[in-house]
Parts: sequence; structure tokens; C-alpha cells
Amino acid sequence: MKMRFDPVEGRNAEIIESVMSCEEILSLPDDLQFKVRLCTEEVEENILCYSGSTWVEVGVDKGESYLTLEFRDGGVEFDPLAKEDPDINTSIEERKVGGLGIFLCKQMMDYLEYRFEDGCNLFIMKKKI
Repeated sequence: MKMRFDPVEGRNAEIIESVMSCEEILSLPDDLQFKVRLCTEEVEENILCYSGSTWVEVGVDKGESYLTLEFRDGGVEFDPLAKEDPDINTSIEERKVGGLGIFLCKQMMDYLEYRFEDGCNLFIMKKKI
């Protein structure tokens, strides 16, 4: 299933709820739905706050072994996977702001990929099911 949201400003909750209401996700066990929701929220928040894109497309595909989510936007090129992981052993007061959301995605998902193609950011997440 593929969904396009245009415009995106102020629609973060709507986008997340639309993604989470897909049959491909609703058919997953609760613990996997939780991980998918958290990671979807992190990716969407990054797109809406930092990319500058006026639209986003989200694809959801449930295969035999994996659930795949693809996020595409027309914003500024940015590879969140290239950013250094935060030092989670540092106290909150000393820790640098940013990067924790993608770090959580790295921990919860089985596969992450970023590409910039055809003038668009493409971020792919896969979770073994």
C-alpha cells in the first residue's frame, strides 16, 4: 500500500495514524506494532521538521518474512544514517541533542537504508516478522 500526503504541515499525527491503520501493520503482534509506530513517528518527525518538503509518500508492504516501510519526500538531501550514534552512556545533561530517534530505529528495525534518488530522499526500514 502506498499513501501520499500533500501538504504535510501540521499533519504528523494523521500521517502516523494512516500508516498504523494499514492491514499489513494491524495484522502484526502488539510488540511489533509498537516498534513500527515508534520508528514511524521518528522518521515522520524528522521529515516534517527538517526536510522542508511539502509532501511525503509512505509505502507499506508485508512480505513473507519482512514488513517494509518506505518514506519518500522532496526535501533537502539528508542521510540520517551517516550521523554518528549518540553516546547513550553520557548523562542527559552532557549529551548532545539529536540522533536518538534514528539510533532507536537502528536498534528496533532489522534493516535501514537511505538513498537520494530522482531529487528525493528515500528512507527504507524493514522488520522481520
